[in-house]
Amino acid sequence: TVGIHVQYRDRAALRLLLPEKLDSKTREMLEDLRGRDIDDVSDLLRRIQGLERQGRSVNIYPDAEELIHRRLLLERIARRVAEIRIEPESHRLRRGLLKAELLPYQLDGIAFAAGAGRAVLADEMGLGKTIQAIGVAELLAREAGISKVLVVCPASVKSQWRSEIRRFCDRDCQLISGSIASRGAQYANDCFFTVCNYEQVLRDILSIECVKWDLIILDEGQRIKNWEAKTSRVIKGLRSTFALVLSGTPLENRLDELYSVVQFIDDRRLGPAFRFYNRHRIVDEKGKVLGYKNLGDLRENLRPVLLRRTRESVRQQLPPRTNEIVRITPTQEQLGIHDSHMWIVNRITRKKFLTEMDLLRLQKHLLMCRMSANSTFLVDKQAPGYSSKLEELDNLFDRLFSEENRKVLLFSEWTTMLDLIEPLLEKRHLRFVRLDGSVPQKLRQGLVHEFKNNPECRLFLTTNAGSTGLNLQAANTVINVDLPWNPAVLEQRIARAYRMGQEQPVQVFVLVTEETIEEKLLSTLSAKHDLALAALDAESDVDQVDLAGGIEELRRRLEVLLGARPVAPSDESLHRESELEVRVAAEHRARREKLALSGGHLLSAAFQFLGELLPAPSNSSGSKSAANSLAATLKQSFSDLVEHDEHGRPRLSFVLPDATALDGLTNVLARLIARTESA
Repeated sequence: TVGIHVQYRDRAALRLLLPEKLDSKTREMLEDLRGRDIDDVSDLLRRIQGLERQGRSVNIYPDAEELIHRRLLLERIARRVAEIRIEPESHRLRRGLLKAELLPYQLDGIAFAAGAGRAVLADEMGLGKTIQAIGVAELLAREAGISKVLVVCPASVKSQWRSEIRRFCDRDCQLISGSIASRGAQYANDCFFTVCNYEQVLRDILSIECVKWDLIILDEGQRIKNWEAKTSRVIKGLRSTFALVLSGTPLENRLDELYSVVQFIDDRRLGPAFRFYNRHRIVDEKGKVLGYKNLGDLRENLRPVLLRRTRESVRQQLPPRTNEIVRITPTQEQLGIHDSHMWIVNRITRKKFLTEMDLLRLQKHLLMCRMSANSTFLVDKQAPGYSSKLEELDNLFDRLFSEENRKVLLFSEWTTMLDLIEPLLEKRHLRFVRLDGSVPQKLRQGLVHEFKNNPECRLFLTTNAGSTGLNLQAANTVINVDLPWNPAVLEQRIARAYRMGQEQPVQVFVLVTEETIEEKLLSTLSAKHDLALAALDAESDVDQVDLAGGIEELRRRLEVLLGARPVAPSDESLHRESELEVRVAAEHRARREKLALSGGHLLSAAFQFLGELLPAPSNSSGSKSAANSLAATLKQSFSDLVEHDEHGRPRLSFVLPDATALDGLTNVLARLIARTESA
């Protein structure tokens, strides 16, 4: 019997199992394949069909059958992608594959990864690896009928993946979240994309293995560089027909990361670890790594499965400026502080009238909301503070500064935030300069000169003090750590690098903390002139708001900022009715205020009267101490319940238990007044 099996060596290969003696026709058809790998699967199938027509049985082992099916699928896809890669710049899929137009190199990268089946896309940062990964999934859905894609990424970019999927295609997406008990069922969904983070894979592996994944995408794949770690071993065990690893680091200079990444997509291509490192590492007599060798052979071996383009290599295709919004999940501590201040903002905005004092309070609490989106330390000064934004910056610096030609301009509204960022640079021994309001004007040009002319100076840290009047075309990257109130300020920041004389494409990052005021600011910033909103900025140049109309405009914009939908304008008659209601409400409010003030005087006098009736406290020190202690406790309890009005007066409200209590109160007052008059 003729058999077909898989021989596992450096790579899986199809082989024939032939008996020693063959009849003449069988020998004529198969003898040339004896003892060698079979690469042409279509030719093999034609020969098998010929044998079966002659009545000869052929035994195909299960793993060989699976490999044959996979090779046939890849051959069909390869023919399709070969046509795309001939002229990607003019191919119809540039506009027809996703909802956004692809750049030629991006379509080429999609075709490469789909054709390879299991591949590494290692483009430099900013070249659009995420859109290419989504494009690979879409192309394979059309050409290979895939329907289940698992995306494994760092926790900080899970929401970013969902946003990009919605932006670029019409496929549905499940974001894995919640407790371990609730996550299991989430993987068995009907969505095309399922997005989870690396830590969840380790805990949810049994649920993940129950699903037949067609394509697995690892984002920031270099994170699994420690192949002996448990998480890495679990991820290596994930099974899928297609696989794609995204990595922005130059893997050729980090062979440990390279080996780990390639192991995931093809565990036989680089051979055993000891042989790989022996072939490519240069070590001293103590085993210390001094360098790498035979990199030409390594590149040739990886050419079919690894593609890396640099910004320089595709410079002619890049737009002059690209913007990327990086969405970041806040910590619970950040959300707690943010929501407590936003609760106060909501209370103020629900008031019928906003005074100048209300505006000052709004400024303060909105400022706290914005600062908490950066770090809790900016608000409470409790070190070390909680900040998912600093964690994301740490990862962003890793990716950016692995590229030699990166020069970064970084803006933050607050010098304290720059203080928190500096240690991230110092631990990398990165040379940088810093310009904020404390730097004298005469020293500023020297800092600019250092950044422009010193190749070792990689980063320019600045507040809004650096957003005007400086030319920093040496920078090719702008990071906005936070959002200003005024959209003009954001453009001023970017214009420091993206201006006349800039010869490089400029990449702009805007960091936005989700579930905070920053998300609302993102949409508000689309307006060109926002003077009323800028009045909320404690550092704004706006020093006057017309209380007749400006406050109402401010209220309307605040409602949008807080999530309410703007309502349609009312007609004139309704407006007049509204004005009447406002006047009546104002009169009632004034009367209530007067009554409340008089009631406060009355209550104070009543307690003073009771104090006179009570016996004097004992002269003993123990009794005085107990009385003072009790008084202090009561005062603290009342202070926690007291609010202050716009004039700074303490206000303490009492709620009557029911309507009968009001009847009782009025009856007692009536009797007191009657007795007073009769007397």
